[in-house]
Amino acid sequence: MKVFALGLVAILAVFVLAACSDSSSGSGGAVSVGIVLPTKDEPRWVQDEERFKAALEGSDHTTEILFSQGSSAKEKENVETLISKGIEVLIIAPHDGAAAGAAVEAAKAEGITVIAYDRLITDTDAVDYYVTFDSVAVGEAQGQYLIDHASGSNVPLYLYAGASSDNNAFLFFEGAWKVLQPKIADGTFVIANSSEAEKLKDKPELTRDEMSAILGQVTTNWDPNESKNKAETHLTAVSNDLKGDVAILAPNDGTARAIADVFSSDPAISSFVVTGQDAEKASIQYIIDGKQTMTVFKDVRTLVTDAMGMAVDVLEDKTPETTGSYNNGSVDIKAKQTDVIVVNKDNVKSELIDTGYYEADEFTGLE
Repeated sequence: MKVFALGLVAILAVFVLAACSDSSSGSGGAVSVGIVLPTKDEPRWVQDEERFKAALEGSDHTTEILFSQGSSAKEKENVETLISKGIEVLIIAPHDGAAAGAAVEAAKAEGITVIAYDRLITDTDAVDYYVTFDSVAVGEAQGQYLIDHASGSNVPLYLYAGASSDNNAFLFFEGAWKVLQPKIADGTFVIANSSEAEKLKDKPELTRDEMSAILGQVTTNWDPNESKNKAETHLTAVSNDLKGDVAILAPNDGTARAIADVFSSDPAISSFVVTGQDAEKASIQYIIDGKQTMTVFKDVRTLVTDAMGMAVDVLEDKTPETTGSYNNGSVDIKAKQTDVIVVNKDNVKSELIDTGYYEADEFTGLE
């Protein structure tokens, strides 16, 4: 925590925040850093906005945060707006990793440094850096949790994934499949809701096309309503031998809550273990209440610090620190990766409350 605090103080000394998503602050009128986030409709991205605001108060440079509201056209418009305001650095979490290429290419043509934030922008050479959590490790952590809490054999396994337009959804699924596949092959799990995954159950590594076929059946599009509808459809379609004590791979917290609500309402479901991601407040309450089993905590404070640290380095003509690279289908993008933490009822207080990420009074029943 001391290292994080010192890093944050250093960033506070050089940055300032726009007060809201359509305004900027600081001297001179121009905007130094433009930030584009996918939507205000998911708690995760609202939290990111809040962390950016907290990190940037009291500096000499300016920034502006805009939301694309799930529209690639709006995203491109946002980037063009920021370009017109003279930004030197663009930090962007794309709605659609491939479709965002046109937007960042426009920025790159103006000499702007492009930092992909949390989600990789694919099939373009117009991305300079990528700040991310280790997405494969997220999936591995989710899959391993299901393995660690499985009992006996032939445990029904329900697979769900994020949006096919989001490269991270493939990385999360890749990580989960890597650890789950051996336990599917040996009979610990039996796939309950994907004929495509069932056909590939003996294959440890999947191609992109093979993953696409599975995602086509189990995608949630990161939408809780679509998650709910899919879960209801799946439970209606299966017999009771694919119910009882089950395991559920849910890609993030919003989908996990929706899926958990459906499974908990089916009298033929005895118990379930369901994964999540993002440590959203609502899911932390679900975990405390025993409605969701776990979440993969990605400390947005660290991700924001890394992204803004990169931006500061660029503005000061320094070379940002990187820890690896990702191929986006066109080039290898230098990346800064952040570790993830598995949170369940046993460690929710130590990981999220004692570290100051959330306040205890934001939850009920916390021990």
